Amino acid sequence: MHRPTLRRRSLLALLGAVLAAPLLATAKDNPSLMLAGVYRPGVRLDAYWVSEKYDGLRGYWNGQRLLTRGGEVIQAPAWFTAGWPAQPMDGELWAGRGRFEQTLSTVRQQTPDDEAWRAIRFMVFDLPAHPGTFTERLQAYRQHVAQLGQAWVQPVPQERVDSHAALMARLDRVVRDGGEGLMLHRGDSLYRGVRSDDLLKVKTHEDAEAQVMAHLPGRGKYADLMGALLVQTPDGRRFRLGTGFSDAQRRHPPAVGSWVTYRFRGLHESGLPRFASFARVREGLDLNVPGAAAAQQP
Repeated sequence: MHRPTLRRRSLLALLGAVLAAPLLATAKDNPSLMLAGVYRPGVRLDAYWVSEKYDGLRGYWNGQRLLTRGGEVIQAPAWFTAGWPAQPMDGELWAGRGRFEQTLSTVRQQTPDDEAWRAIRFMVFDLPAHPGTFTERLQAYRQHVAQLGQAWVQPVPQERVDSHAALMARLDRVVRDGGEGLMLHRGDSLYRGVRSDDLLKVKTHEDAEAQVMAHLPGRGKYADLMGALLVQTPDGRRFRLGTGFSDAQRRHPPAVGSWVTYRFRGLHESGLPRFASFARVREGLDLNVPGAAAAQQP
């Protein structure tokens, strides 16, 4: 058998890179979005508004285009964003509780599926360019959505709680009904594109992101399938992520170099997560951890 020439190998590599490219095009303007910290008991809850944490895909309307958290252009049908204001809106593209994969599949398509998009709602929870406090922005985004009058654009409801016990009771109700968790938004905070305690997530478990470094082979019933992912956190810690996958995901695991969200319950003394479990592929992250390789062994 003849070995491929250098030119042919280069063309094959180029073709592979094209086929591996993301379905969403990257925009020139990467949005600077408010990011959430993690709730801990002791926070003054009377300073915060409470809302449901939607299990969808972050969407940022920059006044002209709908973008992901990482700045990729979302190819929504023209009717979906028709009449939207020039003022930026921050929200969540959501198909309902327990339908994250449906949302992701719909939003990632370069050619929008009109019927699939009719199941998607844009849940607006902030106005990044508004100069006021969140309490003032809350009133403003409610008015914006009401003026739009589109059933697929909805304001995220906000309410107050006065104690940790009341917050936990609300969290239990949301999770029992299939929701992911809650968000706390400080009422007197301005919109800042950083991670801070102005915005907090409240969940029954913690989650974080890591980059896939390698696919590790399975054993026993997972022979010939992916057994675990070798992943690396942004601070350079590596560990195996071996639970939480469906059989389909083991057959077609997240690509090396991609980012995944994992759930865990506290940390070991080494700093590694306890009871880590795969949650989903994380779209829109632009972090870069060097050293990711397609090797099958660490």
